[in-house]
Amino acid sequence: MPKNKGKGGKNRRRGKNEGFVKRELVEKSEGQEYGQVIRMLGNGRLEAYCFDGKKRLCHIRGKMRKKVWVNQGDIILVSKREFQDDKADIVLRYNADEARLLKKKGALPASIKIEDNPNDQLEEDIAFDFTAGDDDDSDSDSEDEILSQPQNRGMLPPSDSEDSDSDDVNLDEL
Repeated sequence: MPKNKGKGGKNRRRGKNEGFVKRELVEKSEGQEYGQVIRMLGNGRLEAYCFDGKKRLCHIRGKMRKKVWVNQGDIILVSKREFQDDKADIVLRYNADEARLLKKKGALPASIKIEDNPNDQLEEDIAFDFTAGDDDDSDSDSEDEILSQPQNRGMLPPSDSEDSDSDDVNLDEL
């Protein structure tokens, strides 16, 4: 086996995302548009609703691939293609704080919903149906009766006479 020449493996070389540095807010320029991811299609492609009113098939550019993870509901900056109006390339993904700033400035419509983690469900959204009843004692009696009955786990049906000593089984009856 070859000897390791460095310290650590692939994950160490990638670095840790501990020191999150606030970056300068990038606004759209000519030929670019803001959008929100509708659904992921795979292979670095996704469907996005651009805020100029069109749905576009977007492609994650190679510089962002495997470095910036884009999820459903994220606010993105896309570069429109001059020769294909229904396709675009993703230039930048905004985090929730940056998207809120853009919304506050009026660059994004006020009707969009910005979530930190759209896949996480709040505990308040989960509902349980508890039925109140005092007949819990009757249910436990029936459970005790069921548990006290012997179970037939064999292949043969139970015999009617328990005092029969014959172990002979007639195969024609089965």
